[in-house]
Amino acid sequence: MRHLISPLDLSIEELDEILSLGQAIMQNPEKYSHVCDGKKLATLFYEPSTRTRLSFESAMLNLGGKVLGFSSADSSSASKGESVADTIRVISSFADICAMRHPKEGAPTVASMYSKIPVINAGDGGHNHPTQTLTDLLTIKSLKGRLDNMTIGMCGDLKFGRTVHSLINAMVRYENVRFILISPNELKIPDYLRQEVLDAKNIEYVETNELEKYMPELDILYMTRVQRERFFNEEDYIRLKDSFILDREKMKLARDDMYVLHPLPRVNEISTDVDDDPRAVYFEQVHYGVYARMALIITLLGLKDKC
Repeated sequence: MRHLISPLDLSIEELDEILSLGQAIMQNPEKYSHVCDGKKLATLFYEPSTRTRLSFESAMLNLGGKVLGFSSADSSSASKGESVADTIRVISSFADICAMRHPKEGAPTVASMYSKIPVINAGDGGHNHPTQTLTDLLTIKSLKGRLDNMTIGMCGDLKFGRTVHSLINAMVRYENVRFILISPNELKIPDYLRQEVLDAKNIEYVETNELEKYMPELDILYMTRVQRERFFNEEDYIRLKDSFILDREKMKLARDDMYVLHPLPRVNEISTDVDDDPRAVYFEQVHYGVYARMALIITLLGLKDKC
């Protein structure tokens, strides 16, 4: 039985197999519409979510399976003090696979230790978000045709942004990937990511607070919002929330084959006048996310032979 807690739980070969399966599903979704007949997915979301939760549910329904679960801690027995370990023991009796989002880092890891079914980390605090990473990789591979030999700009909240942390961990495994890390000083990537991942693997990167300067160099610009829910006080959030705003004028500095990604939701870090630019693919990215999760569910349930 396999779990997906971190992008590093999958080898490069396994990642490529899941991405290839995702692309195959995109090309012929009907072929996969009954792969999960009789299977159930539990969505255990202790923290609010729109895209991730509904993407998982859509993925399972598209595969012919069924879904159950809860959308907030208040609507679960967690409000009565039930532990994650006990919850997953119970859910293991109801479902065949589960996706868990939790505000505390490490909660899905705890769940995997007590679970009798595969556990998928759907986001734990500011730590990891591996299925968003699968979505990002499928988007990049489908649009650029490769995952190596590129310069990726990451802009906004790089300190608390779990999507950023997961994507960096995944992309450093490919050849000749360079990062431009654009953020206010207060929201730089965590030290462990700089020292234990980028420096340890001799990955080329630049830390800067100048978006415009590096726009012409980018193959991908990964925008993120400043996350209000991660701040301890409102004053710091208000001071930093508008640090970088991507607009039409800045897009004029970018190459014609540069794409803008965003894990969503956005607040005001991308102006709506960018939405009509063909290089703005953040809503298309949501579409790719369903296929990435369909491929992952099939893989973790051991159903690839049925495809």
